[in-house]
Amino acid sequence: MFFESLQFSFSIVGPICLLLFLGWFLNRTGTINDSFIEVGSKLVFKVTLPTLLFLSIVKMDHQAEIDFYLIAFGISANFIFFLLCIIATKFWVTEKVQHGVIIQGAFRSNTAIIGLAYVSNVYGEATLGLAAVYVASHTILYNILSVIILSPKKEGFNLAIIINMVKSILKNPLIISILLGLVCFLLNIPVPELIINTGQYFSDMTLPVALLCTGASLSVQALKNNSFNCRFSTILKIVVGPILITAGAYCLGYQGELLGLVFFMSAAPTAAASYVMARAMGHSAELAANIIAMTTIGSLITCSLGVSLLYWLQLM
Repeated sequence: MFFESLQFSFSIVGPICLLLFLGWFLNRTGTINDSFIEVGSKLVFKVTLPTLLFLSIVKMDHQAEIDFYLIAFGISANFIFFLLCIIATKFWVTEKVQHGVIIQGAFRSNTAIIGLAYVSNVYGEATLGLAAVYVASHTILYNILSVIILSPKKEGFNLAIIINMVKSILKNPLIISILLGLVCFLLNIPVPELIINTGQYFSDMTLPVALLCTGASLSVQALKNNSFNCRFSTILKIVVGPILITAGAYCLGYQGELLGLVFFMSAAPTAAASYVMARAMGHSAELAANIIAMTTIGSLITCSLGVSLLYWLQLM
């Protein structure tokens, strides 16, 4: 049974690991370059991923119900974990100037790409609708918490920061596409078959292109230059967080697909957006990049172990 669980975990993590490695290899051999990564990432964020999320919702069975209790649990659990990260960082890390980047790296998951890839590999399209709503709610939460933790203490959390944060959220293509999908789904607004079939081509591009770009962006040098702060944030992100959040969901009675969804979303590595946010707000972009690289590689191992354990215990 244990070896069967290892085989099951490899069938989930293996394709993602290979695509990440292929992206890194193609970049190293010059087949793809920084221009491809930049354009591909924009294409995914602005076009193909919003299309995937929109179609995932409008194609859901109308007999199925979105588990908003699970969404509420995810938001609550991640907010509590955010507070725990603040306490742990203040206790263990002496360099206060690095606190914001470390905390953001510890709680901000790459749910929209890596998390969705895991869910899609295991459960297929059946769970992607719920996963899309989960991603939307957590994208909003992550943006709010990131602005709070990265805002200079002397400036405080003023009205201008709040207005800019709201504008950023409202202009986010992922949020817009999911809200449109929910409107069409809840009001039974028919979407023309031509739109769905055309959108499916874009949707199918999302995860391969996104994972190739993610792999191509990985820096081996960043992994070599990791510091205590980087390792500390990484352990919080891919070890402590998934254990606490998944255990909380299990204690509330969640099992099967729902428990698996919670695990995959919490076990995903740090989101690439954390680098952009840290750099824009005057924090250490190098540390943010190192955390992203280390959690991306490390999560392949920790996620494999987590999947093996959950499958062995017959919880997913």
